Amino acid sequence: MSEAVIPFHLNVAESELDALRARLAGTRWPERETVDDWSQGVPLDRAQALAAHWREHYDWRACEARLNALGQYRTSIDGTGIHFLHVRSPEPGALPLVMTHGWPGSVIEFLKVIGPLTDPAAHGGDPRDAFHVVAPSLPGYGFSDRPADRWPVERIAAAWITLMKRLGYDRFVAQGGDWGSAVSSAIGASGDPAVAGIHVNMVVAPPAREDIAAATPEEQRALAAMQRYMTDGNGYARQQATRPQTLGYGLTDSPVGQAMWIYEKFREWSDCDGDPLNVLTIDEILDNLMLYWLPGTAASSARLYWESFDRFSASRVEVPVACSVFPKEIFSASRRWAERRYPHIVHWGEPECGGHFAAFERPALFIEEVRAGFRPMR
Repeated sequence: MSEAVIPFHLNVAESELDALRARLAGTRWPERETVDDWSQGVPLDRAQALAAHWREHYDWRACEARLNALGQYRTSIDGTGIHFLHVRSPEPGALPLVMTHGWPGSVIEFLKVIGPLTDPAAHGGDPRDAFHVVAPSLPGYGFSDRPADRWPVERIAAAWITLMKRLGYDRFVAQGGDWGSAVSSAIGASGDPAVAGIHVNMVVAPPAREDIAAATPEEQRALAAMQRYMTDGNGYARQQATRPQTLGYGLTDSPVGQAMWIYEKFREWSDCDGDPLNVLTIDEILDNLMLYWLPGTAASSARLYWESFDRFSASRVEVPVACSVFPKEIFSASRRWAERRYPHIVHWGEPECGGHFAAFERPALFIEEVRAGFRPMR
């Protein structure tokens, strides 16, 4: 199998974009919800407004050009084609960094932070904080291949280590939230000497029984958030972890179905005061959606839950770890709980605002946390 790294240039056929617009125009809508809030899901008027903008005003070519300008590549690892962004810093001492997105995200989440991370001097920062950034699309996501066999997080972690070494990086760090947290933790737990440490912005470290009994007021709030997630927030995860193929038929066929499956999560998980358009533009949300719709990855992206959901917090990480706990994260661990899984925490940040999609929602705060978290690992 070739180990070649091949430049990748996006040029989606106009016929595909026309077909998308036709599907949007032909949407068969349900009736309006019977409540005056989002408790039953995306309200009909919000869904119709997003679909109308997508059909009539959204410009995919602008996103396409932005991705092409950054530097996109593909390479085959363990029999699967992997798509990734690779942006080298002009600073000779830059620290190589592999950043991993999650669901329902994509490499689009990182577009606002790659410039400041790779070239801090050009963005008012310290050049000593520079990174060479590699941002792969998870297998089954974006423009990576849809695997024909299982790709749990440990296999992804091994692939990312291979990728970084293939790019010439013999010492590097890893960063991620959501599935990116699980993958980065598995990279940290791999024992590979090339891994200098990790940073996670979703800290998944379930408490031990004795921790629950001795919970502080802050930890009690964290426990309450976990309980809310388990009773009223994880239906999507149970569906994707148990019947991803069945789900995939509807979402792959219907752009509105795929969009609302994801759009709801941007509202639920962002620090947005109840409206995702308070922190993201409608075009940014659609840019991310297009990385699910165009390659048809509804089933393959959901399948990661089927393969790995019960192993999200399985790995104990002995390398240095930086943690950033954004206040509107779905749920998070206290530092005391986190130290059971990550015994060598070198940075614990608690930014003033931000949610699950930290790099996307609050890029300046995210950049500060990444820089601070990795300074001890340089």
